[in-house]
Amino acid sequence: MAEQRAMIKQLLPHLYLIDDAGESTCYLIEGQNQAMLIDTVNGQEDLRAIVEGLTRLPVIVVNTHGHGDHIFGNVYFDEAWMHPADFHLADTFMGYAKDELDRQGLKPCPLKPLAIGQVFDLGGIQMEVVSLAGHTPGSIGLLSRQDRILFTGDGVNTHLWMQLDGCSSIAELRQMLLSLKADYGDAFDYILHGHDKGLREAVVVDWLINGCDDLLAGRTENDKPYHYFAGECLQHPISDVEGQVIVYNKDML
Repeated sequence: MAEQRAMIKQLLPHLYLIDDAGESTCYLIEGQNQAMLIDTVNGQEDLRAIVEGLTRLPVIVVNTHGHGDHIFGNVYFDEAWMHPADFHLADTFMGYAKDELDRQGLKPCPLKPLAIGQVFDLGGIQMEVVSLAGHTPGSIGLLSRQDRILFTGDGVNTHLWMQLDGCSSIAELRQMLLSLKADYGDAFDYILHGHDKGLREAVVVDWLINGCDDLLAGRTENDKPYHYFAGECLQHPISDVEGQVIVYNKDML
């Protein structure tokens, strides 16, 4: 039997972090009546079975955006919610996996369109949909005011990829972050992003704003090359910790 990829960490009595072999992270949050699964990671093992081992409640699945490492596990569920601006992106990634899915007898579940400001009532915990458009056009966060946590997918991230096709400009990213802080900054103390290992202080939002300010002001003389699967671009540090960066292309500035 293959070793389970998922590494499960209980962050609160009603909140679980599920780390998929260090590649991406999803979260299960329980209310009194329903639970919510935020993202479904890489689909390399039966995530539904893992979730059912953690909760007996009916589970609402929400994808923060349409990249494969956050949606491939959708194939184990009956439906998932996503912002419609990322439907095409999700379809594209599922298309990349079609041959493997066919081999396993799996297929993508239907996507349901969610709206900014929509609230999911889990029973004692409400999860509010917040726009984090930037990393992708349909990137969203889920805000638990009760826990003062914003679940951000890749939209607010200590290692934020902004170099991909479809990413916004740095100026647009900055405006989204400023709006997030103005509209919701007093509602959360922590974030949990889509590659995280535990609760992270909300100051990351300020770090990213400062990083955008640097980039737009041309303070990039010490930025280093960044190599990824599609080639080379640049990285700008947002803190003193190695790897906490905004990844970007010069034509985004």
